[in-house]
Amino acid sequence: MSTIWLPGTAGPLDELVVRIQRRIDRFGEEHGLERPLVEVELADGALLVLSSMSAEPGYGFLTLVPHPDEEGDDPYELVVPLGAIRQVAIRVPEPARGRFGFAGFQA
Repeated sequence: MSTIWLPGTAGPLDELVVRIQRRIDRFGEEHGLERPLVEVELADGALLVLSSMSAEPGYGFLTLVPHPDEEGDDPYELVVPLGAIRQVAIRVPEPARGRFGFAGFQA
């Protein structure tokens, strides 16, 4: 076999990350938000409120950094194939969830 299959889609992940960050920044500016709420739904139905996202490690994978939940869970990161992301939602944070927000993408 001459090629190796990698999950995700073709194209540079770094550019995708930059474009999503621009969209988040624009949403924040349009709604007067310093840190919009960013949620990612995975293909298995899991819904994550993100603190940040990174194009690392690459090769069709992204690193998602969810906010720890209210119960004080330890921070963690998920490395997922791009194809596992069903949607990214950018929202105005609810007042009760004011501490949550998207810090940004990491290079």
